[in-house]
Amino acid sequence: MPKGFYNVPVPKNEPVLSYAPGSKERKALKKAIDEARAVELDIPMYIGSEEVRTNTKKRLSPPHDHHHTLGYFHEGDASHVEQAIQAALGAKDLWASLGWEHRASIFLKAAELLAGPYRYKINAATMLGQSKSPYQAEIDSACELIDFLRFNVHFMSEIYRDQPESSPGVWNRMEYRPLEGFTFALTPFNFTAIAGNLPTSMAMMGNTVVWKPANTQIYAANVIMQVLKEAGLPDGVINLIYVTGPTAGDVIFSHRDFAGLHFTGSTGVFQNMWKTIGNNIHTYKSYPRIVGETGGKDFVMVHKSANPREVSTALSRGAFEYQGQKCSAASRAYIPSNLWDDVKQFLLEDLKSFKMGGTEDFGNFFNAVIDEKAFTSITGYIEKARQNPLNEIIAGGKYDKSKGYFIEPTVFVSKDPSSLTMCEEIFGPVLTIYVYHAENFEQTLELVDQTSPYALTGSIIAKDRYAIELATKKLSNAAGNFYINDKPTGAVVGQQPFGGARGSGTNDKAGAKVNLLRWVSLRTIKETFVPPVDYRYPFLDKE
Repeated sequence: MPKGFYNVPVPKNEPVLSYAPGSKERKALKKAIDEARAVELDIPMYIGSEEVRTNTKKRLSPPHDHHHTLGYFHEGDASHVEQAIQAALGAKDLWASLGWEHRASIFLKAAELLAGPYRYKINAATMLGQSKSPYQAEIDSACELIDFLRFNVHFMSEIYRDQPESSPGVWNRMEYRPLEGFTFALTPFNFTAIAGNLPTSMAMMGNTVVWKPANTQIYAANVIMQVLKEAGLPDGVINLIYVTGPTAGDVIFSHRDFAGLHFTGSTGVFQNMWKTIGNNIHTYKSYPRIVGETGGKDFVMVHKSANPREVSTALSRGAFEYQGQKCSAASRAYIPSNLWDDVKQFLLEDLKSFKMGGTEDFGNFFNAVIDEKAFTSITGYIEKARQNPLNEIIAGGKYDKSKGYFIEPTVFVSKDPSSLTMCEEIFGPVLTIYVYHAENFEQTLELVDQTSPYALTGSIIAKDRYAIELATKKLSNAAGNFYINDKPTGAVVGQQPFGGARGSGTNDKAGAKVNLLRWVSLRTIKETFVPPVDYRYPFLDKE
């Protein structure tokens, strides 16, 4: 059988389509949305070679139009978790022994399918199921997921090429084995790309996976699974199940063959899982790999030398794109007193121009939050903040859930830098601003660093290069992704690998080679060509 050292296609970031009026992509996306709204899907679990349906069906609806039914998914139970584990273990040997170039081909084909025939279908599913605007869906469910697949194949080839040196008479080799057992991907609602990346990055390295998405992302997760199957992913490599988190955890974290967890979600859930895994550590064959990207309380730090218009734009986009439901969204800002009047004016002008409504109307910049639970949590924060006499609400604060879960983009100005909404993650369209004396820049940097237990993203906006350098040093541990003169959102695969530390996760950088290294177990092989035949060393010889 012919073999070779294969070069994979050089990855390039997928171009972002504009969906401008009159464009062909705008017409195609509107058609895909109309087609999706016209049918009610029956969405099965995918376990091994089976499409599994149960007696428990759960309704899916757009967050911005919860009276409309997109379809139903079939909810599973503990028996389906066990079935998925057995399917993953059953597929393991064949998948792990498949030539890496064939694994690469499957995911490269999936990327091409997403870039072409599935682009509008997955964007429409994300817009309808997760209430994303056309642009937010395009950069997520199309471009970022395509980028993850292409760049991860490139990173995989770099890992396999990384081999040790050999001394004379010896050949040293490094083998990058998949983990022993099965892996578990637990994915969030807010990014279709994350939902696709977490299971595929593990599978790419030869692992087999049990994948549980958030219920509110199942509508688009179903499309991801269709793409992977069309790309030729063998049965049992990725098994998609719809069960509650505790149901999955009870079975998976008690299983001897559990080998790794790839997670994006809340800090509390991640810490509880880590504790459970630790308590069960004696159960497992190996020490499971635990990778998690969790919460954030992301900041925008502004220096007195900044351009007020640049600041207001960073806040408008950074805090309110996708309704603030990005783990990187700007939720606290520190504005110097000399700029505040101008920043406030420009920010309020931006907010007044926002149109809010369903994603089907491409004129809407702002859409609905994901579900009633989120709506209740976010509005609870707004009401608590409203009651604090040290807070002033300067924009928004209203909400309505009669048709969809709509919350106005809301801005508080707080005289207390330790107030509730300055410190706690809200995960919604709420920005709290603290106005500091323009000469207290260095002290405010310390405040930024100490206020939050999280360390995911943050930014410094300034013209003064000394101020930029000082902020970069002082805030070195405050953000895993740090932005200079930009909003703290919008990481691009291959350009800004994403992840944070402290309470924000293990910082294993999605979109980087280091993440894929977490899903392999290395074996060093030393081959000696002419072995010695005498135990004696020269130092034993007499003078």
